[in-house]
Amino acid sequence: MKPSVLFLLLLLACGPAAPAEHYGFVTTLGNDTVAVERIARSPTKLVSDGVDHWPFVRRRHTEFDLSRDGTIRHMVMEVRTPNGGTPAERGRRVTADVSGDRVTISVRDSGGTRDTSFATGGAITVPHVSMMYSVIELEIAAALRRDAATGHPGDSVMFRQFYPDRDVGPSFVLHRGWVIPRDGGKVELRHNWLSGTGDVTTDSAGRMLTYSGMRSTYKVAVARTTTPPDVDAIEQRLAAAEDATGLQQTSVRDTARGTIGSATFSVDYGRPSARGRVLLGNVIDYDRVWRTGANAATQFTTSAPITLAGLSVPAGTYTLWTVPHAHGVELIVNRETGQWGTDYKRTQDLGKAPMQADSARAPVEKFTISIEPKDAKHGSLAMAWGTFRWTAPIVVQ
Repeated sequence: MKPSVLFLLLLLACGPAAPAEHYGFVTTLGNDTVAVERIARSPTKLVSDGVDHWPFVRRRHTEFDLSRDGTIRHMVMEVRTPNGGTPAERGRRVTADVSGDRVTISVRDSGGTRDTSFATGGAITVPHVSMMYSVIELEIAAALRRDAATGHPGDSVMFRQFYPDRDVGPSFVLHRGWVIPRDGGKVELRHNWLSGTGDVTTDSAGRMLTYSGMRSTYKVAVARTTTPPDVDAIEQRLAAAEDATGLQQTSVRDTARGTIGSATFSVDYGRPSARGRVLLGNVIDYDRVWRTGANAATQFTTSAPITLAGLSVPAGTYTLWTVPHAHGVELIVNRETGQWGTDYKRTQDLGKAPMQADSARAPVEKFTISIEPKDAKHGSLAMAWGTFRWTAPIVVQ
């Protein structure tokens, strides 16, 4: 038999290749689009082109080779950060190979090539990029298949994740996460990087339809689109905005300073934006401790002993936390400093007291803390965001 005829018979025996599915994901934070992905997916391949602004504009082209069970066996990711501070930040190529119980990762940029390898214990293993939801869809679909195969549907399925945006070295780690199936096509997602729980809806084929971060500290909303988004145009728009305003964190860090008489004060805090969202009871949960800002805990320093909302506060540095309620708000002064904003320890509280809750005269886009002097001994600590304004009296001792 001629080789050309044999090749034709082999093609006919294999049948037609399954056509690629084309779709996308759009990620929003309030009124703002912070990431988009354009995806082409077949049973053995997934190609993702995406751009995100979290906190800086990054463009990614990623190709995944998939195993029969939908897990990743090989990845090539090209990352470009147009306004990165160093050549290594502006361009990076990350490859990963997953086989058996091990993942081998290689990072190449202007600084050279660094390799590392981790034992996975046979767990589903994925790269973690905070705004790349094609990967989250992959890990959830693979976890649901494993869950169904156990004969005990509804059990949580562990996965492992590595971080392509981190350098290979002592800080490069393999973390754990859990996919937790719920009834009605709902899935909960938890992992080391995420403080809280992500909520996912899926269809009968395991496709991710929506993702909500409202029960976590990253309160994004993600929707599947049947029409792939125009990633190039969105990248140009985001990059132009970044060029015009400069590199900015999603929630900028700021320091409020003030004096009351001879006493000096400073408040170091993160400033999230409202972005058209309902804040109290939505972005900020009622009856739960809030970090009172974003990212690292809000740090308050006084050079003199004072009373703050009636609490006796010696000179020094503390962290401030709040507990909003449907009617009113409480201020917490805590002795621990330098911690992340999700690491609140009640045992370190100096005290808790009510603040005055009012409406802001005009909506405040960025969360704002200020020290407002009244006379040589009296003043107030004020917090405003959206339509609310909270104040606590300061008396210098």
